[in-house]
Amino acid sequence: MSRILPVAVICALALTMPAVAGAGGFAQREDVRAFIEEMHERHGFDRARLTRLFGQAQPQPKAIQAILPPKDPSVRSWQAYRARFVEPNRIEGGLRFWQAYRQTLEAARRTYGVPEEIIVAIIGIETIYGRNVGKFPALATLATLAFDYPPRAELFRRELEALLLLARESHRSPIAYSGSYAGALGIPQFLPSSIRNWGVDFDEDGQVDLAASSADAIGSVANFLASHGWDSGSPVVASARAAGERVGELIDAGILPRFTPVEMTVYGVSSAADAPQLPCALIDLVTPGEATEYWLGYRNFYVITRYNRSSFYAMTVYALSQELKAEHEARLAAR
Repeated sequence: MSRILPVAVICALALTMPAVAGAGGFAQREDVRAFIEEMHERHGFDRARLTRLFGQAQPQPKAIQAILPPKDPSVRSWQAYRARFVEPNRIEGGLRFWQAYRQTLEAARRTYGVPEEIIVAIIGIETIYGRNVGKFPALATLATLAFDYPPRAELFRRELEALLLLARESHRSPIAYSGSYAGALGIPQFLPSSIRNWGVDFDEDGQVDLAASSADAIGSVANFLASHGWDSGSPVVASARAAGERVGELIDAGILPRFTPVEMTVYGVSSAADAPQLPCALIDLVTPGEATEYWLGYRNFYVITRYNRSSFYAMTVYALSQELKAEHEARLAAR
């Protein structure tokens, strides 16, 4: 499961976090000036132009509020999380998206080996098939997180750099981009560095446009997963049961597949006889007040967590994909 910061750490961060930039934007700050100079020296950006851009960028305190982890980690609930995404409206929307882009999804599967239902599920969870791509100004949001959110400042400075490079490569102004409170962009919610690394022009119109082109979004999601090791035809998960004192050792080992199901039996884990004997990890899905749900997460499960490093997220992608696949096949059979 993803790491949750203790309440004491969150409070300490709030006390030590610097004040956000004033109404004049970020351009007058020394740390931003140093960043501008670095961008000039490393990539040849014009200092004056970047200074104007950062002068226009207004702080986004709501982005910091949104990205902070919950004060009470116990509110995390697998059943509640799953119910947000695996629900009738998202399933019906996914089926419509699948029908509208059937040929594109098939082409992505043939090219990258990623099943249609996995691609559709990710896009559905990320933006409800492009309906909710976010309205935060990307440059200002990434600047706020890069310079005023110490816990992940290094990550967001890299993404701020990537946004400026992406805009230059795409012949767009950095001001033109908008997205999520974390700076993610477009239908599949790629960070700028991910667009530069894994975005593809799948509709072959001469540009990668993840905001306006569903075809580019489909191809880019498939390319991302394939590039991170998606193995066509291999399993994603298998159900499991776990009990005993040693179960915690497997949970602490993390989500990188290391043990086969047979090897897990000495730790108190059992699974169906037909569970593939391949390296997997024990995934615990916790709901307060309910029995913990256990699954074996194989390599493809781990690959999904490269998209969002949360077991809740990866398992929800799988659960939604299976609902979509079953209903899609049922409708085809009924024709």
